[in-house]
Amino acid sequence: MMKNILIINASPRGKRSNSRRLTELFAEKWLEKNPDYTITHREVGQESIPHVSEAWIAAAFKPVALRTEEDQTTLVISNQLIAELRNANVIVLGSPMYNWSIPSALKAYLDQVIRVHETIEISMEDPKNPYVGLLKHKKLYLLLSRGNGGYGSGEYYEHMNFQSTYLKTVFNIMGVADITEISLNGEAIGGESFEQAMKSVELQIDQLTI
Repeated sequence: MMKNILIINASPRGKRSNSRRLTELFAEKWLEKNPDYTITHREVGQESIPHVSEAWIAAAFKPVALRTEEDQTTLVISNQLIAELRNANVIVLGSPMYNWSIPSALKAYLDQVIRVHETIEISMEDPKNPYVGLLKHKKLYLLLSRGNGGYGSGEYYEHMNFQSTYLKTVFNIMGVADITEISLNGEAIGGESFEQAMKSVELQIDQLTI
């Protein structure tokens, strides 16, 4: 049975995007080792992902049996994006850090896929831990690019990292617990140090296994 990788690109840049460079390398190396996989691409950074609207909220929280034709139309894109996540065995998300967080297009994407009864359930049994994720048995790779360094655990900018910490949190809530992060730092600095960082990240991607 064929397995599927979902590759999500969140950068608005094209060929100049380093996060896209990482996802392309990942796909190439993964297929070399695992030819039984197919790849689904989801463009986020260069396509218009609708923001959540009042009509979307009303439709998403309405019981399925009561949804009108207009409700169904409103949720078409959300349903498609969620289906892609469900069908994926491996999820690869490439994203730059924007203003210490993620691009707004990626936030819009996540708002479309974090849905009660679809990717999460809410249980009142434990008010301190009410979320039950429905996306089980999936592996997530975060391939992240940043203009500067120092955002890792214990580093001087850790408190300003709302990129990987946020992404790990929301995917954990949706049920994805197996997460590997690879970060390319120093993009804005450039020079030899950035080239060395790129070589290090490329090696890490090459060494990844299932």
